[in-house]
Amino acid sequence: ASLFNGDPPALPPICDTPRASGLPGTGQTQCYDSSGEPAPCDETECSGQDGFYGKGCSPEGRYSRDDRGTPEDTTDDTVTDNCTGLTWQGEVADLNGDGQATVEDRVPWCLALAYCENLTLAGHDDWRLPNVFELHSLVDYGRTFPQMDPVFGVNAGPCWSSTSSIPGLAWLVRFDTGGLSAFDKDDDSIFVRAVRSVR
Repeated sequence: ASLFNGDPPALPPICDTPRASGLPGTGQTQCYDSSGEPAPCDETECSGQDGFYGKGCSPEGRYSRDDRGTPEDTTDDTVTDNCTGLTWQGEVADLNGDGQATVEDRVPWCLALAYCENLTLAGHDDWRLPNVFELHSLVDYGRTFPQMDPVFGVNAGPCWSSTSSIPGLAWLVRFDTGGLSAFDKDDDSIFVRAVRSVR
């Protein structure tokens, strides 16, 4: 339960449901038979699938959205993850200020870090670029394109993490596939989503 929040003795349990393991659930509830067809989880010959056990914090009620903007302008919205205790920028960053996140809002890694470090959003100035574990916790393997809860909008583009791979590369999460990749830090085709810790 302390993966995202620090020292275990100083923290209350994050997830206290019977099925919770202290980590976010994958979102996967479907099971499959040996030919790849959907099958009841308790009847398939391929027993022990993720969908059967459903470990981790349930996706039900996991996120709370703070809608500060109008339906047309969500740039000041945030989403709190009640499982990890993190608060996220509700949409990927609109860096050029045109009211929507497009290819024009993609930046290299150093600019992503700087944007988050200097961000004031929803009355807070302690935003940062998430580490790769934090960012990857948003992947929902029960969904497709994007593989994340719709509370975060529809942008499925890759987002930078603050975690380096080797000196010239940094990890990113691809929300179209749910995968991780290490990209050149000078690549300017990656989006930004800031995070802050609230627990």
